[in-house]
Amino acid sequence: MKRFDASRSGRHTLAAFVAMTSYGVSALAFGLGDPARGATAFQACMACHSTKAGEHMTGPSLANIWQHRAGTVTGFQRYSDAMKHAELVWAEDSLDKWLSSPERLIPGTSMTFPGLRESQDRQDVIAYLKAVSAGKPPMREQRGGGMMNMTMAKVDLKAAPPRGQVTAISHCGDTYTVRTADGKDNKAWEFNLRFKTDSSNLGPSPGKPVIVGAGMQGDRASIVFAAPGEISRFISERCSDAK
Repeated sequence: MKRFDASRSGRHTLAAFVAMTSYGVSALAFGLGDPARGATAFQACMACHSTKAGEHMTGPSLANIWQHRAGTVTGFQRYSDAMKHAELVWAEDSLDKWLSSPERLIPGTSMTFPGLRESQDRQDVIAYLKAVSAGKPPMREQRGGGMMNMTMAKVDLKAAPPRGQVTAISHCGDTYTVRTADGKDNKAWEFNLRFKTDSSNLGPSPGKPVIVGAGMQGDRASIVFAAPGEISRFISERCSDAK
C-alpha cells in the first residue's frame, strides 16, 4: 500500500492556497480591471491628459486622481462650471459612469470624449489610473523586446536643437518666413502655422521661441513662445526678402 504523505499533501495544499490568495489580493488591489490593459487603452487619452504630477494639457493631470474630488486638481484652470460644481469623488463607480458617458454624468461638461462602450475597457482604465495614483504604473512590452513605462512626458523646449530655435519671423502676403538658429529660412503658408504659448518649466525660455513640426504630411508647424506678449513683438511685416 502506498504511504500517504500528509506533510507533502499539506505543503501542496498550502502552496496552492498561497498562490490563489496572492492572485486574489493582486486582482483586488486595483479592482476588477487589469492595469496593464488599461495602460494600453489609456493611450487614446494621452493627447489630452498626462499622468505626470502637475503636468496639465488640454485636460488636467491624472497623476493623483484616485479618491480626489472632481474639478479640484491644483494648478488646472480650465474646468467647466459644471465640473467645478460637481459633487463627486473619483473612485470605481464615479469613474465607470464618467468613462461610459461624461455628458450623462455631468451635463454641461467641456469634456468631448464620447465614452467607452465596453465595461471591461472601463474597468481596465480605472485600474490603470488607480495604479498610477498609487505610484505603481504598469509596464508593457514594447516592440523589439524590453519594457517601457506607460507614462507620457512633454518635451523640454529649452533643450531644442538649433534647427528648432527661432531667431526671427517675417510675414508677407500669405507666407511666414521663419529663421532658425542653424541659419535656415523656412517658409510656411500662414494657414499651416500656429502660434502657441507654454509657460510651464518645460516651455521655451523668454524671448527664445521654438518651432515644432506637426501634420502627417510634414507641412504644418507650431511656434511656441514663453508668453503671449512675445508673439506680436516677434513678427515683422516684411516682403523685401521674400522669394
